Amino acid sequence: MIIADDLIGLIRAYNPSTNAELITKAYNFCLAMHEGQMRRSGEPYYTHPVAVACLLADQHLDDASIITALLHDTIEDTKANFADVERLFSREIAELVDGVTKITNLQLSSNVTKQAENFRKLIMATSKDIRVTLVKLADRLHNMRTIRSMAPEKQQQKARETMDIYAPLAGRMGMHWLREELEDLAFQVLNPEGRQSIIRRFIKLQNETGDVVEQINGDLLYEMDRAGIAAEIQGRAKKPYSIWRKMQTKELSFSRLSDIYGFRLIVGDEADCYRVLGVIHQRWRAVPGRFKDYISQPKTNGYRSIHTTVSGRNARRVEVQIRTKAMHQVAEKGAAATWSYRDGERVENPFALDPSAWIASLTERFGAEGDDGEFFEAFKLEMYTDQVFCFTPKGEVIKLPRGATPIDFAYAIHTRIGSACVSAKVDGIRVPLWTRLRNGQSVQIITAEGQTPPASWIDIAATGRAKTAIRRSLREVDREKFINLGREFARVAFENVNKKATDRALSTAAKHFGLPDADELLARLGSAEIAAREVVAELYPNLKVRSTDEVVSALAVIGLEPGQNFTHATCCHPLPGERIVGITFRGRGVVVHTIDCLNMLLYETQMDRWLDLAWHDGQHAVTHPARIEVTIRNGAGVMGRICTLIGDQKANISDMHFIDRKPDYFKLIINLELRDVSQLHMVLTALEAENEVAEVSRHQDPKLGKNQGAFEGEWDKIGV
Repeated sequence: MIIADDLIGLIRAYNPSTNAELITKAYNFCLAMHEGQMRRSGEPYYTHPVAVACLLADQHLDDASIITALLHDTIEDTKANFADVERLFSREIAELVDGVTKITNLQLSSNVTKQAENFRKLIMATSKDIRVTLVKLADRLHNMRTIRSMAPEKQQQKARETMDIYAPLAGRMGMHWLREELEDLAFQVLNPEGRQSIIRRFIKLQNETGDVVEQINGDLLYEMDRAGIAAEIQGRAKKPYSIWRKMQTKELSFSRLSDIYGFRLIVGDEADCYRVLGVIHQRWRAVPGRFKDYISQPKTNGYRSIHTTVSGRNARRVEVQIRTKAMHQVAEKGAAATWSYRDGERVENPFALDPSAWIASLTERFGAEGDDGEFFEAFKLEMYTDQVFCFTPKGEVIKLPRGATPIDFAYAIHTRIGSACVSAKVDGIRVPLWTRLRNGQSVQIITAEGQTPPASWIDIAATGRAKTAIRRSLREVDREKFINLGREFARVAFENVNKKATDRALSTAAKHFGLPDADELLARLGSAEIAAREVVAELYPNLKVRSTDEVVSALAVIGLEPGQNFTHATCCHPLPGERIVGITFRGRGVVVHTIDCLNMLLYETQMDRWLDLAWHDGQHAVTHPARIEVTIRNGAGVMGRICTLIGDQKANISDMHFIDRKPDYFKLIINLELRDVSQLHMVLTALEAENEVAEVSRHQDPKLGKNQGAFEGEWDKIGV
C-alpha cells in the first residue's frame, strides 16, 4: 500500500516546494470518502485514485493535478459534492474534479449518434483545462492494467472504448508511451489469440537469432564512440499491437515484417542529431522512402525527431529515432510536458506544445452546436493520422493529414476552391484527384465555374473539413433524391419490426437525433450518415429486429437507382466493409469496385459513369466472392487442415486451382464466399498462424476485369 508520505516523496523528488500538507489532506479525504468501498478485484477502492496520483507524479505534474487524481471519484461515487471539494481545497481543484467526473459519466460506447454527441462534450471539457484529460488518461490506464477483475462483457466494452477513443487521444496529446500501453492492454482483451501469436513468434525469432536488441545496441554504441558523440541509446522490440496493426495494414505475415525493432539515440543538441544520422548512414544501408525529418518539419503535437530505417545485422531492418533530450521529453510526455515541474519550477521546454490550441481550433471550426457526427469524424481523422506539408504555387505551406488528396488541399485553402475543383497538378504534372500527396510537393488546383463536388469525393477525401463541406454540398444539390432514398430505407427498416414509417414517427425520431424535421432525418438516411436500424432502435428499443440477412442481400449496396442491378468486379472482388464505387455500363447495370482498384484509372476521364456507393449496414449473407493466394508445404493432410481452418471461420470454398507445384511447396488460389472484409481478415489470420502455410495473401488481378468492360490493350496505361 502506498501511504501519503510515499506519494509526497515521489512529488518532492521533482518539486521540493510541493504543498505536502494539502497533498496529505487530499489523501486522507480520499480514504475517508471511499471507506468501505471495494474494487471488483477485492482491494479497497482508495487504492485506485492513489495509483492514478502516482502515475501523474511519475509525469512530474503539478499539485493541483495530483490532488485531482486523489479526489477524481469522490463527487461521482461518494457523499462528497462540488461545494465540499471547493471549500476544503480550492475552486480550481473542484472544477478539475468536476471535469473528470463529467468525462467519466459520458457513454462513449453507446450507439454512434449518442457516442458522437458525448464525444463532443468530452472535447469541450478538455478544451477548458488540459489537465482534466491528463487525469482521465491516467485513470483509464490504471483501469486497463486491472481490467481482468471486470466481467467479460465489461472488459470488451472498456477495451473497445480505449482502442477507439482514449489511445488515439493519448497519441494526439503526444503521449506515445501511454498510447502504446493502452493499445496493447486493449489488444490483450479484444484479441488475446492474436497477441499470443505475436509473442510466440517473437520468442521463436529470439531463439533463432539471439538478443538482437543487445547486439544492435552494441553496434550503435561502438559507432558513436568512434565518432566521438555522446549518446544515450535505447533499444526495444515493438509492442505486439504495433506489429499486429502493421501486419493487417500491409497484409504481411510476421516472417515478412522487417522493422520490428526500434532504437532511439538521445544526444546533446540539434547539430549532433544530424551528425548521428550521417554516422548511421555511413555504417548501414538506408532503406529508401523511410527517412522522415520531424526536426525541420515538426508534427502538430510538438513531436520532433529524425526517423530513418536501415538494413542492420543479418539484413534485418531496424528503425532508428534521433533526438535531443528536450525533444525526448516532449516525445515521452507530450501534453504533460507543458505542466511538468523540475526542482520546484515549472519546466520551460521550447518544443512543448499545448494541445488545447489544436482542440480550440476544432471547436471553433464546428462551433458548440454543430453536427456531432461530423465533429466526431473530423476529430478521429486528425487523431489517427500524421501530417504532410505541401506548397501552393506561391510557396505557402498547407498542413494536411497523411493520405490527403488534392481535394483535401483545395478545401484547406477555401471551401469555394474545393467545391469548384476539377483537376490538379502536382509538381507541374496533372494527376487524378485521388492521388495521395507526399511531403514537399507543390500542388496547383484547377477550378471551373458551375462545378459541384460529386458524391464519390467523400471516399476520396481524407480530412474532416473536406468531407463535411462535400456532404453539405451534396445535401443541398441532391436533397430530394436523398429524401426519397431515405424514405425507402426507413420503410424497410420499420417493416422489419412490424411498424410503419409514418410522418409522426419520423418527426419524433428526428427530435431524438437533434434534427429540425423529418425531411432532414430522411436526407441523412439517404446519404448513409444515419443507419435506418438506429432510427428504429431509438423509437422502439425493446423490439427485436427480424434477421435482416435477406434484406441486406437484396439491398446490399446503397446508392443505386431503383431497379439498377450490380455485380462484383472480378478484378478486386469488393467486400462489405470496404470503400466502394460503381461504374455504369449500358445494358449491364453497375460493376462495383474497391476505391483503390487499379482499373478505376481507366475511367478517370469518365466521371459521369461513376456512382458513389456504400455497403448496407447489418449482417450480410455469406455470398460475396473473394480470392486468396496460399503457399503451403507439400505434405500428407496439409490440404485438409487448410480447408478445415477456412471452414472454422464460417467461410465457404467455392473453387481452387494450383498455379505452381514444387517438390516441397504448392501455390494455389482459393475462391471463397464471405460475409464481409472482417471475415476475410479472420481467414487470413487463421492461415498465417498455421505452421504448414509459408505465405498467404489476398489475390486481386486488374486483368481479370477485362470481361467487365476493361479493354485488354488499356492495361499499359496503368502499369499492369
